[in-house]
Amino acid sequence: MYTQENGLWVAHCEAGPLSIIGKMANRHGLIAGATGTGKTVTLQVLAETFCQAGVPCFMADMKGDLSGISQVGRSSSFIEKRKSEFGISDVNFQACPVRFFDVYGAQGHPIRTTISGMGPLLLSRLLGLNETQTGVLNILFRVIDEQGFLADDIKDLRALLNFLSKHAKEIQSTYGSVSSQSIGAIQRAILELENQGADKFFGLPAFDINDLLATKDGKGIMNVLAADKLMMQPKLYSTFLMWLLSELYATLPEVGDLPLPKLILFFDEAHMMFEDTSKALQDKLEQIIRLIRSKGVGIYFVTQSPNDIPQDILGQLGNRVQHALRAYTPKDQKAVKTAASTFRANPAFKTEEAIMNLETGEALVSFLDEKGAPSMVERARILFPLSQIGAVTDEQRAVAIRTSDIAGKYDTPEDRVSAYEVLLQQAEESVAAEQKNAAANGSAEMPADDKSKDKKSGTSIFGKILKAVLTAVTSAGAAAASQAITGKGKSGSSIAKSVTQRATSAAIRTAANEITRGALGNLLK
Repeated sequence: MYTQENGLWVAHCEAGPLSIIGKMANRHGLIAGATGTGKTVTLQVLAETFCQAGVPCFMADMKGDLSGISQVGRSSSFIEKRKSEFGISDVNFQACPVRFFDVYGAQGHPIRTTISGMGPLLLSRLLGLNETQTGVLNILFRVIDEQGFLADDIKDLRALLNFLSKHAKEIQSTYGSVSSQSIGAIQRAILELENQGADKFFGLPAFDINDLLATKDGKGIMNVLAADKLMMQPKLYSTFLMWLLSELYATLPEVGDLPLPKLILFFDEAHMMFEDTSKALQDKLEQIIRLIRSKGVGIYFVTQSPNDIPQDILGQLGNRVQHALRAYTPKDQKAVKTAASTFRANPAFKTEEAIMNLETGEALVSFLDEKGAPSMVERARILFPLSQIGAVTDEQRAVAIRTSDIAGKYDTPEDRVSAYEVLLQQAEESVAAEQKNAAANGSAEMPADDKSKDKKSGTSIFGKILKAVLTAVTSAGAAAASQAITGKGKSGSSIAKSVTQRATSAAIRTAANEITRGALGNLLK
């Protein structure tokens, strides 16, 4: 219904329909306005329009309202009024095909990536590290690559940090110093991340970006991320969006300007992406946003004011929908002037005044024309959604998740042999070898004098075992790690088999965790 010959119908002004031209939809966009002015409904209308045109979308659902896009809408007094205003006689209410996702796995299919997949730049932002600690993390990732470690989840990251600490002197001459203070600070940041539940984002199976590009019966599938809990952790939310952009940019091929985009992303509360962001990371974001349109991807930022978006990025957002802004304070007045200045002026009205007088559901609209130039701003009314306005019930969401075409693909976590298991295996073998050597040398029974000496110095047999474990980790070279991971070498097969068996036993895993905390985790203090 909203797809017309001249584009994708979104709004209606005195001159007639206002539409986004399909081949310009990947030139990105902005939906802005104060709370309660209609941004969420505008987002839903845009997403429906792309859906009907066969373009899949990804959207962050901050309050649960966007989940209604999965259900058939129904008429209301407001919609009946809009029908007459738009000259619409018949409405075919319909739902969109939807997949629900949730980083925490509670309200949708889990989305995960590995520690290696996240990379040091985004991981350091997520952990809130300073420049020195970020440098240590960069060294760690270089060591991971050189040693062939598999870094999947948080326990791998912890084990690798301890490995890095024990090899700090060897690494110093090549990559620079690694202080125990920096290692400790990173470990504490990881603990805080776990306490927030964010560790669920790391692990296997890792999310396949291509799953966002699916269609069903000629319609684009709407990928709705439950973000009501996620937005309570602003750094996790914003870092997740950055990771998503980076993955899309790295994975998708160049396609140039298509008649319609391959994917549209809607990022609500977009200002979170740019708060407390380093210059290096912001430069990377700007580059990705500028270049990703050639991959057939359009990004639409949703926020209260254009001032929330850095100027270099704001300049790349060609399709604009500006809802009302209030000018109660000098800061608000500045935001209104900024918003007005981003439009091509219309002699029929003053843009700055219009922004402050828009009603709910009204907006100033400017889309790119056929040549990619901004059209003259129009005061317009946004179309009404054909799907349900408002959140779905828990039962409706559960049905959608259960009947999804990717049900079961990501729901069960996997734990392969990775850095944690490899280092733990090496430590256990070293302890066993130490005990065997002690028995062979007849030192299992310690003389009375030695026992007394050990008691005075505070050293116990268990203390010696822990020391042996640390020594084992220190002496673990790249070849041993590679053999344990790949299963190559004389003992590789038995190592992999042994570790796999331990991974499937909860009782043995618990014991292994205790050994690791005691023997490998002393640097947390």
